[in-house]
Amino acid sequence: MVAWLGYGSLLPFVSLALAGWIDRAHAPLWSDALHAYGATILSFVGALHWGFAMNLNGLSDSQRSAAFAWSVVPALLAWPALLMSPIVAAPLLISGFIANYLRDRHLARQAELPPWYLPLRLRLSSVACVCLGVAAVLNPF
Repeated sequence: MVAWLGYGSLLPFVSLALAGWIDRAHAPLWSDALHAYGATILSFVGALHWGFAMNLNGLSDSQRSAAFAWSVVPALLAWPALLMSPIVAAPLLISGFIANYLRDRHLARQAELPPWYLPLRLRLSSVACVCLGVAAVLNPF
């Protein structure tokens, strides 16, 4: 079920990137929609750390505090991306997805996450980043 939901969440990334490639006349519209969806998902994956901080056993107080603090950073990166041109927004969102995955790996060294979590996060984040990058190249301004 988790894989189906995760891969299903990629449909807007892929379809919006393809739409921008196919329908070049409306590429800015597709790009804006893609960045809005990317910002939403980046905020979501950051919020997972809030849940981890509340529920994972074995975290010290400082590790738990760091997970709570990190959980809001992706949203703080995502929101300004909505106000920027694609050439700036896409790298900001991509950087947020990469940073969040690195935090996921860091957390996995501190506490036990489900064995499927990191491989799935890597695949989902990779596809999201590729789609955001394609859209930025197709519609840089």
